[in-house]
Amino acid sequence: MIKKIYDKCVDWAGHRYAKPLLAFESFIESSFFPIPPDVMIIPMVVANRKQFIRIALIATIFSVLGALFGYLIGYVFFNEIGAKIFELYGYEDPNFLKDKFSTKGGFLSWLGILVTAGFTPLPFKLLTISSGFIHFNLVFFVIICVLTRGSRFFLVAFLTYKFGQKFGPFLEKEGAKWSIFLTTFILIIVIGIYFFLK
Repeated sequence: MIKKIYDKCVDWAGHRYAKPLLAFESFIESSFFPIPPDVMIIPMVVANRKQFIRIALIATIFSVLGALFGYLIGYVFFNEIGAKIFELYGYEDPNFLKDKFSTKGGFLSWLGILVTAGFTPLPFKLLTISSGFIHFNLVFFVIICVLTRGSRFFLVAFLTYKFGQKFGPFLEKEGAKWSIFLTTFILIIVIGIYFFLK
């Protein structure tokens, strides 16, 4: 099932309405859809390298908007919708999150988890919904989403622009290592902003 959805997203990248489809896919991926926008970004940039900035920008903007939609689901419709999305991904009891992350230490822990999920293949949609559910600070939520999703999509688009089709296999081999490095870097920036604004 997931393989069929994945293949369909790759097919979308070659569609004449690829950019609107990328916007749609980026939006729903942040709230419930399982396939990340990267699977469309790479073939789209390979096909039209000069537009790599526009492609990354579309993915970033609509991913952040989708993250806000996920936040809304968690904040207002968790029991009706959010809990069912959690069950879809194999998590049946997310209620412990509210107490666990209500302390100051919990806030910083959630900050780290959200940054990690925004930049790596972790299920970002579960974190956007959970952020609304635990009433995580909305300003920091938006900052983290813009930084992490923007960094990820612009990096993928830029490296595809530079290396073309060779970047896909490289991402499969070295992606985890670079994700950890860049996640740590972004996390330091976000924590710095947190203490600066505090």
